[in-house]
Amino acid sequence: MPLLIVIIGIILLFIMIAVFKLNAFIAFIIICLFVGIAGGMELEAVINSIQTGIGNTLGFLVMILGLGSMLGKLVADSGAAQRITSQLVTSFGIKNIQWAVVLAGFIVGIPMFYSVGFVILIPLVFTVAASTKLPLLYVGLPMLASLSVTHGFLPPHPAPTAISGMFNADIGKTLVYGIIIAIPTIIVAGPLFSRTIKNIKATPLKEFYNPIILKDNEMPGLRISILSALLPVILIGFTTISNSLLPNDFKLMPIIDFIGNPVIAMLISVLVAIYTLGLARGRKMTDIMNSVTTAISSITMILLIIAGAGALKQILTDSGVSNYIAGMLAESSISPLILAWLIATVLRICVGSATVAGLTAAGIILPLISSTGASPELMVLAIGSGSLMFSHVNDGGFWMFKEYFNLSIKETLKTWTLMETIIGVMGLIGVLILNIFI
Repeated sequence: MPLLIVIIGIILLFIMIAVFKLNAFIAFIIICLFVGIAGGMELEAVINSIQTGIGNTLGFLVMILGLGSMLGKLVADSGAAQRITSQLVTSFGIKNIQWAVVLAGFIVGIPMFYSVGFVILIPLVFTVAASTKLPLLYVGLPMLASLSVTHGFLPPHPAPTAISGMFNADIGKTLVYGIIIAIPTIIVAGPLFSRTIKNIKATPLKEFYNPIILKDNEMPGLRISILSALLPVILIGFTTISNSLLPNDFKLMPIIDFIGNPVIAMLISVLVAIYTLGLARGRKMTDIMNSVTTAISSITMILLIIAGAGALKQILTDSGVSNYIAGMLAESSISPLILAWLIATVLRICVGSATVAGLTAAGIILPLISSTGASPELMVLAIGSGSLMFSHVNDGGFWMFKEYFNLSIKETLKTWTLMETIIGVMGLIGVLILNIFI
């Protein structure tokens, strides 16, 4: 019976979001009420559980995502993203253009949300394709593969960060493992896959092909651009490496751990970017603060959706459904990493949003962490991989790609959907290989 309640709840969630176009946060709250009441919880307990789930989820994420959106806005508005991309294209040359856009997508994609990175980099991809006379998909897919992988695998993006918090996974290790898996995944799903697409010709719509491109003297230097965009990764990665190499009683270790804390790392990065990408380039503080305020408003709905997923996770836990499902899954001989990936995949296909699929799957699979001894960091990445599988018509990213590249639905399925599926499968393979050594 508990499993049936969850299945019905997930189906209803899908119907409300995909069919009736109901706001995802409202849909989550309704499903929380349904699962809680149908599971035998008292009405007051259901409300308390929802409040607890939202509070526990947002308590950590508000700072991470808020500061992350500020950094992304500063990187975009200053021209740092354009500087990184244009310089890489110039340095790599036409023959290696795919590797240039891959690296640009990876660097820009780490501090930015997927949709922001997409909008910033797509006009540059159009320009590069036109100037080199190369097929648009040949240039565009490798960049999108990078953006998608960073979105699904790597903190400080919403789902990986939130799931890391749920599983008590070390964010530094998750980031390091994620990068290890991301590299071959991007290579296969981006440059290699795009070379197999010969019969599909993308032609960008005119309104997307006339972007405002900053002049060279209007952009920050390359070193400052890369440092500002990647500073969170540098700080968190430095702390993770230090913890593995230095003794626990090292005198400076508390300071190193403090600086490498994701919240502090993001705060330091934003403060540095305010100076390097703002004040140092002559922007007034009031203008910079208006930009970061705009950035915060852009993630409000993302935070609410994540909060709704956190509420559902808490309902599944408090009602005993998670333990019931975990008990059933624990008897299975299938690896918990594969199970986590499968659940996230099914939810991704049904719901569309990678963030929603990942967080919902995390709530269902959470009890398996303690009972199986699986690496929480690898579980985060397994769920992240599954949450990117088979993007189709109920995913906003599907339509962004279709419209910007001016493709039919059939062509979008053959390109975007297949690329996302390759990323999901490669991610799982990478997780299973890493599991042998960790």
